[in-house]
Amino acid sequence: MAQNENIAALAAAGVSVWLDDLSRDRINSGNLAELIATRGVVGVTTNPTIFQGALSKGHAYDEQVRELAARGADVDAAIRTITTDDVRAACDVLAPVFERTGGVDGRVSIEVDPRMAFDADKTAAQAVELWKIVDRPNLFIKIPATEAGLPAITAVLEEGISVNVTLIFSVQRYRAVMGAYLDGLRKARVAGHDLAKIHSVASFFVSRVDSEIDKRLEAIGTPEALALRGKAGVANARLAYAEYEDVFAPGGNHVSTYDHLASAGANRQRPLWASTGVKNPDYPDTLYVTELVAANTVNTLPEKTLEAVADHGEVRGDTVSGTAAEAAEVFDQLRAAGIDLDDVFAVLEREGVDKFEKSWEELLEATAAELRSAVSTASSAGPSVATQATSSGPDAADAGGN
Repeated sequence: MAQNENIAALAAAGVSVWLDDLSRDRINSGNLAELIATRGVVGVTTNPTIFQGALSKGHAYDEQVRELAARGADVDAAIRTITTDDVRAACDVLAPVFERTGGVDGRVSIEVDPRMAFDADKTAAQAVELWKIVDRPNLFIKIPATEAGLPAITAVLEEGISVNVTLIFSVQRYRAVMGAYLDGLRKARVAGHDLAKIHSVASFFVSRVDSEIDKRLEAIGTPEALALRGKAGVANARLAYAEYEDVFAPGGNHVSTYDHLASAGANRQRPLWASTGVKNPDYPDTLYVTELVAANTVNTLPEKTLEAVADHGEVRGDTVSGTAAEAAEVFDQLRAAGIDLDDVFAVLEREGVDKFEKSWEELLEATAAELRSAVSTASSAGPSVATQATSSGPDAADAGGN
């Protein structure tokens, strides 16, 4: 099957295209494999909202839920088993990409429980647990870039575990994330881990920045303010890329820090553009893809955006390098218009964690209801059926093993 030329142009410019979605139907139907072949997809990201949506649709998980109910699994164990099984299967589908790219791509990300976003120790402990359960070298553990998340990022990297840092909104926090990455690599090296096998991406959210700032610009209502709508998200990401180059590119201001690690095999922490589905229908539906083309980046796309790029995305090569001064001017204009950027980024981080936590709670509630229904159905079918179901398979603690 031929690969789409627009996606191929992104790849030629150094952009890795990842799919921001995962479900058992997508894996079992062969759709994920098809997107790899025809749409150049070389990675997958998940989050609590994606899993909540996947489990709420169709019947792909019904049989496994019945089996888990028969084993007496509680809701947390059931969700852990279901989600890690999906991620493990996706890792296997992407294994050839992982091998072909030397571990750079072919990655699948799974997020720690968002209720732990402000507890570094619990976040790190669950990250290690998820790494062991999925047991695939092409896994990324997603850790939010909250202040509590920063030491967890370092601690998990120290264990030799690859990390996708998520929910980054501000350039200031992004600098701290890169610092946490370098700290983790230093500690991993001391611990005897092969730095060449440790990879990381830093997920910088884009469309949510425009949504929040546009709302504030419209409230201000001046012609100057309204003229700035739809500019902040791209400008913010372009400023982040300039910071990335400052730390990781040859000749950057931090060469003594990174180059020392690179000589021991360390990899760059690539910027990943997340939240790239356009939320405002007045904006081009490929805005956060074609305007953020740069070498050594990842763009994780919802399928709708992926298809829009494949159909009519105009890939013009690098649209990021050399734009930092222009992007900084946009931010100067936003401040002059009355936008409190520090407050914007604080609100976005808080809302980002809250949204994932709400999705996780909905996932818990829905799965608990399914488990209760499965137990009730088994009981009404008679003791022989219930006994037969209970005797099959390992107990809940071992579910989802290797």
